Amino acid sequence: MPEEDIILDDPETREEGAYSLDPRTVQAILEAVEAQDADRLKELVEPFHAADIADLLEQVNHEEREAFVRLYGTEFDGEILSELEEGIRAEVIAALSPEVLSEAVRELESDDVVDLLEDLEQPTQDAILEILEASDRLAVEQALSHPEYSAGRLMQREVVAAPEHWSVGQVIDFMRAHDDLPEQFYHVILVDPRMKPVAQVTLGKIMSSRRTTKLADLVEPDFRTFRVDEEEGDVAYAFNQYHLISAPVVDDDGRLVGVITIDDAMIVLNEENEEDILRLAGVGDESLNDRTFDIARQRFPWLFVNLITAILASLVIAQFEATIAAVVALAVLMPIVASMGGNAGTQSLTVAVRALATRDLTGANALRVIRREIVAGFLNGCVFAVLMGVVGILWFGTPMLGVVIGAAMVINLVIAGLAGILVPLTLDKAGVDPALASGAFVTTVTDVVGFFAFLGLAAVLLL
Repeated sequence: MPEEDIILDDPETREEGAYSLDPRTVQAILEAVEAQDADRLKELVEPFHAADIADLLEQVNHEEREAFVRLYGTEFDGEILSELEEGIRAEVIAALSPEVLSEAVRELESDDVVDLLEDLEQPTQDAILEILEASDRLAVEQALSHPEYSAGRLMQREVVAAPEHWSVGQVIDFMRAHDDLPEQFYHVILVDPRMKPVAQVTLGKIMSSRRTTKLADLVEPDFRTFRVDEEEGDVAYAFNQYHLISAPVVDDDGRLVGVITIDDAMIVLNEENEEDILRLAGVGDESLNDRTFDIARQRFPWLFVNLITAILASLVIAQFEATIAAVVALAVLMPIVASMGGNAGTQSLTVAVRALATRDLTGANALRVIRREIVAGFLNGCVFAVLMGVVGILWFGTPMLGVVIGAAMVINLVIAGLAGILVPLTLDKAGVDPALASGAFVTTVTDVVGFFAFLGLAAVLLL
């Protein structure tokens, strides 16, 4: 393939979707792998970010992935491991030689190593821990001893701390004299003699101030610390809410043990958003790289729940067999009522679950939000009632049928909006993840109410 045909990243020609991998470049890489041309492979991959290489490894099949890893050899960057999905990561680690894996892991910060290890099987964890130097291994093992999804797991132990009485010149000399500083950091944390953080100073202020300036005169006005056992979701929320860049983590005695940075907090937020979306659809933490059997197993419980709700709706329909037999048009129009209610409920539910996740929906404003959803459902219901009423009259020539479906539409859209808010609120109050179970309940409510309203009104007004 000609060199000029391979597109890497040209800002002048970048179009929508240009941040995804170019198919021609991917093909050229796979051809180099197939030809066992290591020099060509390194030439093609060299401009790639670690995240792009991770995307490539996730997109190709098992054989191509293993061949790539083995041919890429000593060029393999530890950051690639951090970017990979959990399932693919274990597979790639197994394909790496001990020497390459050792070098790749040593390049990572402690928080990245912890993230790498916590999803691996114990034998693989032990093998990687053996690779690390004694001090790094101790730091990682201490981090792994903290509860899963806690600040202790999220933090990195590499911090830059200075006594609170130091000057700008002293901290600059300190940083220049040490070659074990974190690869990226944003603040110098000021500590008292007991190693308790009392404030922090941005690197920008340090570099723009005179050497004689006291660090205490440059501290950030908004200073927050997090406990080592604090939920990572709460930490990520605080970072987003208060626009934090980094923040110290303290142990039970208030002593500095690590720091959390904005990139790790945003990863947590992204994972929680992704988890909510998947759970709303009833697919758990499924990914495109899961095995077919695992996908079927994860989806089965929610499909079974959906079957139960469908049976409940069918039982409602069964109560009106005589009505449907007398007015066959009802069987034609029933799916419309159920579908409209289901969609309206899903809209309200999605907004509610998201608002609960971002803590915008609380007990203080719940009543106002519920009133808003009822009114919105009523207004939409009235509009669609008129439309379907006209359709019912023109289609079947029965004015009263138009009245029935119009009234049922109003009732179902109001109930759908109400259920879309009340169900996740109730589950949240009960300590159940609203994203996990709300969908089944809302679907049941809209189907049962929709069918009952439509067929019940038909039985009263048409027979």
